[in-house]
Amino acid sequence: MNTLLTFLTLCAPIITNGFAAFTPSPNHSPEISRRESIVNSFGILGGISLFPLVANAEPSEETPKIVTRMGGLLERYQDGPRGVSLLVPSGWNKFEGEVGAYDLKWQDLVDQKENIKISSTPVKSTTTSISALGTDVQAIGENLASKRDAKLVQASERLTDAILFYDFEFAINDGTHQLLSLSVSKGKIWSLDASTTEKRWAKREELYKNVIGSFVPKLN
Repeated sequence: MNTLLTFLTLCAPIITNGFAAFTPSPNHSPEISRRESIVNSFGILGGISLFPLVANAEPSEETPKIVTRMGGLLERYQDGPRGVSLLVPSGWNKFEGEVGAYDLKWQDLVDQKENIKISSTPVKSTTTSISALGTDVQAIGENLASKRDAKLVQASERLTDAILFYDFEFAINDGTHQLLSLSVSKGKIWSLDASTTEKRWAKREELYKNVIGSFVPKLN
């Protein structure tokens, strides 16, 4: 297996945080294995991109953070200790971190398949941008999809509040539709994913995209 696929195999279960199940080795707990994998993955990088740097230029224009609350469907959430802010669905159940799985989760009161999760994992101090994964966002998304039995619907990048985000949309073959956003800030890689069933996607699309666009891993 080439370096690119090796990296994605190691990294994908962690950064997607729920995009697919993670199988730990017999001698490691799931929590330790998750963190070891992501740290080792960025150690492999050593500051060298695994994708051609000439593939895409990093966006130079800012995409404003989304602030619309959709008439009360969304509400502002800020977490001082973690230093994150975003809009979340009003009235959803909120869960504090489950070690090795997520930092924060919001879940629909009725359908547990509809949820939003934030996770973070420390990376090397020299890793300051998600562009460490490479600059060809489409290729990154396609490789993530191929490893997780999913179809890549869309891949894009944006600069919001001076932070580079890689945003992906997946149609997973188990009937899940998911948005995934990746970024690096404050010495951590941040993953925000929003999932629902394929049948419910049309009803959740606007709300979920506003959630993704509202997230920044810092307070302002």
